[in-house]
Amino acid sequence: MTTELEVTLRQAARQGLVGDGQVAGLAAFLNARGRYVPAAAANVTGGLADPPRDIADTESPRFVRGFHDVLITIGIVVALVGLSGLASVLALLPAVILLSEVLVRRQRLALPAVALTIAFVQGAGYLILTAIGPIAEGWDGITYACAFLASYPVLLGLYYWRYRVPLSLALTLISTFGLAVLLVLVLLGRIAGTDQFVAEHSLASALVFLLAALGLFAVAMRYDLSDPQRQTRRSDIAFWLHLGAAPFLLYALIAFVFLERFSPQWPGGDATYLQATVVIAIVSCFMLVGLVIDRRAFVTSGLVSLGLAIWTLLRQNAFEASSYVYVTILSVGVVVLGVGVFWPALRRFVMGFMPESVASRLHAVH
Repeated sequence: MTTELEVTLRQAARQGLVGDGQVAGLAAFLNARGRYVPAAAANVTGGLADPPRDIADTESPRFVRGFHDVLITIGIVVALVGLSGLASVLALLPAVILLSEVLVRRQRLALPAVALTIAFVQGAGYLILTAIGPIAEGWDGITYACAFLASYPVLLGLYYWRYRVPLSLALTLISTFGLAVLLVLVLLGRIAGTDQFVAEHSLASALVFLLAALGLFAVAMRYDLSDPQRQTRRSDIAFWLHLGAAPFLLYALIAFVFLERFSPQWPGGDATYLQATVVIAIVSCFMLVGLVIDRRAFVTSGLVSLGLAIWTLLRQNAFEASSYVYVTILSVGVVVLGVGVFWPALRRFVMGFMPESVASRLHAVH
């Protein structure tokens, strides 16, 4: 069986770096000491067992290690739904802890760990709502949100400390940034003497959101740069952080486009031709960033905004209502397919313009 290591050594031999007669012996020596893991010959011989390296997935967080994970995850979801229906929803949290001890801490199952982390977030949310409900009467929305979010960094941090699930640490950091945004808005509202700071000071609010989003993106990149080969838990943490930071950063930027109606929602029929064009430009820049750092979250996070922007442009150009909906769906689908199919080639092209000092710190180009 031809290994990836032997292919690499033969390439080195063709360049005169090692002798032709040394390839087999050197490959056996390194393999015997566990320096390289033998790879299937499909990449070399064109077999169907593995995809060509040019289209291999370069972003593969640990989700499923086998159908056993899928079966266990289905059991978790069904059991927890049944438990929450028969007993109080507060029984969800102890059940999640018990299952986490067995399936995450002992068996280290990947997909069940993700499912249990999400269930832990839901169970913690029910617990927090139950605790603050009796004392929250008369609170405004931001104060209530601050009280609700305040416990999440602690609870999720403890969950990560115990079970080392990458998603739990990512959610800890995301909730921390979210809480910081709310606290800053409350403080600025107190200074400005208003309870409607977001509505009355849309520019300052947009800047707060943007700074927090950039901070979260910086943390994600720190994890990414610490593991450019994407072989450790840090890469999985970076994946989840990017998945949260990408939409956060995208809508923080889009907020500047719609400052007159500062809202996380698209203003619908009130959007102008220019605003839709700017949104498309922002989404395109996000796709470019995603190619540079090799994270597809920056592509998927902008699909909804891209579709709404295209819809607005078509509506402004007097397309028939029965046509532009399907044209919008088709356009977004073509973009997704194009970026997905040509991702390796597009990334090689983009990285060709990057300085070597920057490219060397990022995930390698295949």
